[in-house]
Amino acid sequence: MSDATKLSLFWFFYFGGVGIYFPYFSLYLRENAALDGTQVGLVLAIVPLVGALLQPLWGQLADRTGARGRVLALTTTGAALGFYGLGWAQSFAALLLASALLAGFATPIIPLISSVSLAVLREGGAQAFGRTRVWGTLGFLLLVVAFPYGLDLYQRAHAIAAVPGGPSEPALAIMFPIIAVFTLAAAAISLTFPRAGAIALRAQPREWRLLLRHPPMRRLVAYTMLAYLFLQGPMAFFPVYVTNRGGSIDTVGQMWVVMLLLEIPLIAYAGASVRRIGAQGLFQLGVFLAGVRWLVCGFSDNLAVIFPNQTVHAVAVAGLALGAPLYLDAIVPERLRSTGQSILVVGVGLGGVVSTTATGWLLDNVGIDAPYLIGGAGAVLLGLGGRRLLPPPQRLVLDDAA
Repeated sequence: MSDATKLSLFWFFYFGGVGIYFPYFSLYLRENAALDGTQVGLVLAIVPLVGALLQPLWGQLADRTGARGRVLALTTTGAALGFYGLGWAQSFAALLLASALLAGFATPIIPLISSVSLAVLREGGAQAFGRTRVWGTLGFLLLVVAFPYGLDLYQRAHAIAAVPGGPSEPALAIMFPIIAVFTLAAAAISLTFPRAGAIALRAQPREWRLLLRHPPMRRLVAYTMLAYLFLQGPMAFFPVYVTNRGGSIDTVGQMWVVMLLLEIPLIAYAGASVRRIGAQGLFQLGVFLAGVRWLVCGFSDNLAVIFPNQTVHAVAVAGLALGAPLYLDAIVPERLRSTGQSILVVGVGLGGVVSTTATGWLLDNVGIDAPYLIGGAGAVLLGLGGRRLLPPPQRLVLDDAA
């Protein structure tokens, strides 16, 4: 089995699990765990908060030891246990703690697999990365479609039915062991990754400080933090938004299908976009279009309008998921790939903490439209101003004798 195939399988299985967790977890917290909007926001915010604190430590461990594949296996195994443990947490405090423990292992996974993929596929560039990364989207698509159907069969087989005033999907907690199985499969695959070559390059002590002082790096983190400040909360609460508009868990799944079907070719052939507008332009386009998507959601309460609007998500995700990592890969030295990707996610985490907390508060105190109007307007302005805020990529040059 080729290295590219192994990487593709990791992306497929890990994002297969995420394809259940991400679309439905906020709905589980709101309905099954009976948390209010502010409490849901705090549970969702703890994940990026813990990630922001621990990301650089995992990245440094991977770069200093050169054991990037084994560090990835460790974090993915811990995440599988964390997903399983979420199903046992019942109260707000228990869910907060369980989410924090999960975040300690889960949040480094995407930056680590991104750095591993870019190292192994270094000769193929953005095109090879996109064609490997797209398997994550395929896994997400498969599970986001299959899970509501499987959940319905499970509830019918066990005579579990919704009751007035109760959750719309009473057995939704079954998602946690399923996510754990997919995540554990990804961990097993990561043990087969190569242990030599670019993936095994080792960083020197204190080199990460030079990375923090590199102007393009600092501006990229700041730009990313602002982007996720406007975008993360509305995304995390999207299932709650859909059900508020009269939809169901099936509606949420169907909307994800619309988004993902267009996303697949865009990510698979992102190399052409990078050649044409650059990683910088791709990232900025993603932020702008994500803002447009949320503005439409904020101004409309008609699912017939909101449904086709989700096609915009595909282009937005292609920009966010590929533009930022590829831009970062153009400015960091190879032996600091994992640290750089982890520092980037610190920006994601800090923006996400504020965004999800504020979205929960706005949901309780202003209304469901408010976070989509505010977040959409902010992201549109940020995308339009990106050329001035985010400089062309310039690689940090290290002194190997240092």
